[in-house]
Amino acid sequence: MDTDLARAWVQAIAVAVGRHKDYLTQLDSAIGDADHGTNLDRGFAAAATAVTDLDADTVGAVLTKTGTTLISTIGGASGPLYGGAFRALGKALDVPSADPEAFAAALAAGLESIQKLGTAVPGDKTMIDAYAPAVASFEEQARRRTGFATAAAAAADAAEEGMRATTPLQARKGRASYLGARSVGHQDPGATSTALIFRALADTTARP
Repeated sequence: MDTDLARAWVQAIAVAVGRHKDYLTQLDSAIGDADHGTNLDRGFAAAATAVTDLDADTVGAVLTKTGTTLISTIGGASGPLYGGAFRALGKALDVPSADPEAFAAALAAGLESIQKLGTAVPGDKTMIDAYAPAVASFEEQARRRTGFATAAAAAADAAEEGMRATTPLQARKGRASYLGARSVGHQDPGATSTALIFRALADTTARP
């Protein structure tokens, strides 16, 4: 991962979120505030613009700028959660390029940031249910030295599996938790957007 790839990842996220914003909002309308897609689309579109012409010497500079932009442009809980995660990634990657092992450690720092702020754990029906298995899969592939693209693809697959697994869960955190048993049967929107972020990483790193 170098600065060009970091920019491409953020831009790919913006495209993916823009493409799926109505679906994310539909999911959020069932168990949340019906604004997840709109908020994320605004935030990542702004982040993609912010990093396009950013004079960055490190991967961290690109990702920190992304996080700062998300915090300032996304309302609700998503801004601090996603923004904090990207800022944690950026802080951990103050280097011109990062190998899979370094990026795995940065992803773990992002997970720690989300859990510290949101206090959620796997099984609570939140973005953690997609993010945590993605990190674990990326870390495993990094240890096996399979390469960045393979690690990113494994992380995306794990995130999507975790996303789907939120459907039968009863929410224990966030706005959906107020619904109690009525939250069962709905896929979590935060886990869904997290899966989009990891799939965008996989797609970006897979390009020749």
